[in-house]
Amino acid sequence: MRAYLALLVALTLPEYLDAFHGLYAFGQPELFQKKSNCKPIPANLLLCHDIEYTDMRLPNLLGHETMNEVVQQASSWIPLVQKQCHPDTRKFLCSLFAPVCLDDLDEPIQPCRSLCESVMNGCAPVMAAFGFPWPEMLDCERFPLDNDLCIQPGSGDALVPVTKEVPKVCEACKEKPENDNGIVDSFCKNDFALKIKVKEISYMNGDTKIIPETKSKTVYKLNGGVTERDLRKTVLWLKDGLQCVCDEMNDINAAYLVMGQKMDGNLVITSLKRWQKGQREFKRISRSIRKLQC
Repeated sequence: MRAYLALLVALTLPEYLDAFHGLYAFGQPELFQKKSNCKPIPANLLLCHDIEYTDMRLPNLLGHETMNEVVQQASSWIPLVQKQCHPDTRKFLCSLFAPVCLDDLDEPIQPCRSLCESVMNGCAPVMAAFGFPWPEMLDCERFPLDNDLCIQPGSGDALVPVTKEVPKVCEACKEKPENDNGIVDSFCKNDFALKIKVKEISYMNGDTKIIPETKSKTVYKLNGGVTERDLRKTVLWLKDGLQCVCDEMNDINAAYLVMGQKMDGNLVITSLKRWQKGQREFKRISRSIRKLQC
């Protein structure tokens, strides 16, 4: 997504802010009194696996003390890296989530202030487009001025992306023919069709979890075992959402037409399209699908 920080976040209590909740006050003794504990960067730490170094410091610079916590919190930031808002985004985030660990150096190696400022200048506008400020705990003033013992900005040429291939587009978000036949076919083969606004987005086991705003929800179809009870606390899933991008969902204030199927008790999105308010096409779609008999 152009701002798939929805990827990043839960929109009511932003998950990415939780990820930085334990950030140490840089320059305070507590940070340096923590005993260095070098751990191999695990393969499931997708944000930082296969970077320039192999061992990370734990606890990290965000105050995470277990690897499970690091993996869980770091996953929320993969979509921001995929947006390529700055070539050093991954380097900066990994300097906090998985700081390099050297056996003969007790003090943690922090990101330089210039690295923070460069990434902030590139990525803060992307985050702002989705309604999120740059986290206060990442105030660049907290980081040291450039010196030989902090991580400086680079050209980006040596950085390894989160995935070595260009991120694929999520199947549900791929452009599809906008003729009536295509709409009818998608409507009829799916178990539900909803017009929603997004309240919350988070990630679980590599999938994107989407919770719609209750008051903004319009139900066009329920079938295939999907009941009103399923919609009382609606949770929609975009399968493998951390491994793909969805430019179609680029505005948290927009409404979306989502269709999908009930799979293993979950409501899985198979088609997602931004609802263009006022466009004739969507007025026609709204009228048409209400009358459809599949």
